[in-house]
Amino acid sequence: MSAISTTEQAMFLRDQFGRVGVWLGVLALEPASREREIAARIETLGYGALWFGEAPTNREALSHAAILLAATQTIPVATGIANIWARDASAAANGANTLGEAYDDRFLLGLGVSHAPAVELRGHEYGKPLAAMRGYLDAIDGQSYAAPAPVRPPARVLAALRPRMLELARDRSAGAHPYFVPPRHTARARELLGPGPFLAPEQAVVLETDPDRARSLGREHMELYLQLPNYVNNLRELGYGDDDFADGGSDRLVDAIVAWGDVDAIAARVAAHHAAGADHVAVQSFARDAETALRQLEQLAPMLLAL
Repeated sequence: MSAISTTEQAMFLRDQFGRVGVWLGVLALEPASREREIAARIETLGYGALWFGEAPTNREALSHAAILLAATQTIPVATGIANIWARDASAAANGANTLGEAYDDRFLLGLGVSHAPAVELRGHEYGKPLAAMRGYLDAIDGQSYAAPAPVRPPARVLAALRPRMLELARDRSAGAHPYFVPPRHTARARELLGPGPFLAPEQAVVLETDPDRARSLGREHMELYLQLPNYVNNLRELGYGDDDFADGGSDRLVDAIVAWGDVDAIAARVAAHHAAGADHVAVQSFARDAETALRQLEQLAPMLLAL
């Protein structure tokens, strides 16, 4: 991959990212001027990293990363994930090098195969995602770069849920960024990855102690994902069945995917991911509006950053 081994990349990420970061979610849908303010505020709070996603109907991942990097001073920024169908491998490699050199090695390229509906919306055939990712990584590794390079070759991680993609993440990247997973998956992922790779799951949180209100918000968060086979099939492997996927998700499934309750309850869930083998947890505060989500992150920061 580079003159720096994936093991060295993983060690660097552990030091750089810390134990807890923020997955922006609804915060990333704000106008760029407001998102810059939000990013700077999250950095001031002390969170270790900023993560964000990519979809066919929102900001392109690498230009989005540039907005966040320019708005901050030291916090790393990670694509969670950049869709491999949205740009060819040459563009991804060149973009990662550009951002790494311009912003002091603060950019992490998280790559994923996305989902069939999103890929087809872009005019591609989903085909065999594992083979597509392997070929994409081959092309990145064969890419040369003539412009000024970053001090460290940009690290990459893969959005990996099931065993074969986790094994590819282990063998061809610095680690894995699983999304929409409970701590049980983190334990399984760590077992498959082994001790060396960087493991950074996302965790949705709702700072709400009323069970009915909390689970209602949790189901809103989960609605889209329960329509996507990649996530559902992964949950089936963890022991969830048809009854859990009906009517927006069973209580036990909502409780597994969305951490809700007071600050202590949410900190306990993040700690459970750490105990299961996570190096870093990307916390996504789920709320109906950005201001509420940001307030929740402000309330959570003292406890989460002490873990």
